[in-house]
Amino acid sequence: MDVVVAVLFLLLALGTLVLSRWVRQRTGLPRGRVIYADTSAWQRNEQALFSASHNITGKPDYLVHENNSIVPVEVKSSLAPAAPREGHILQLAAYCLLVEENWAIRPVYGIIKYSDRQFAIDYTDDLKAELLRVVAEMRAGAREPAGPHRSHSDARRCTTCGVRAACDERLVTGHQFTAVDNDV
Repeated sequence: MDVVVAVLFLLLALGTLVLSRWVRQRTGLPRGRVIYADTSAWQRNEQALFSASHNITGKPDYLVHENNSIVPVEVKSSLAPAAPREGHILQLAAYCLLVEENWAIRPVYGIIKYSDRQFAIDYTDDLKAELLRVVAEMRAGAREPAGPHRSHSDARRCTTCGVRAACDERLVTGHQFTAVDNDV
């Protein structure tokens, strides 16, 4: 009887190990301890990270403590493009900056995980400078009398925009696309 119980516990432990490895592989997480999660796959985190010096806030999908560093992981549900999208790289850079300021640990890299592939993005001084330049440009656009303007390069982005209903420059109404002047 004791042997049967021991074998059952061993099988349960092995099953739990296999399941945890499968979940970690599916999420694209590096080895290490998850210290922050904001996805439905784990427990949703209501605490956003904030940078007082840059007035930036955000909630990365995961932060993994790995080898005396913290790795931000951003999970995207779409298929991977040939190279990560610029906006996704800048979003990841913002999470690196938030880690740097909240934990006083500068991440070496972060991960963008698409549904079929992932990319490791080095957090360099150049990437940080580009992030801060884009943030400054966005803030300058928001101060303009007419407010910021949308990008005219991709009407499909309008479909998933959270403020589409209130936007007077929207390209999409309902599920119909309207004409786009790419020269603007």
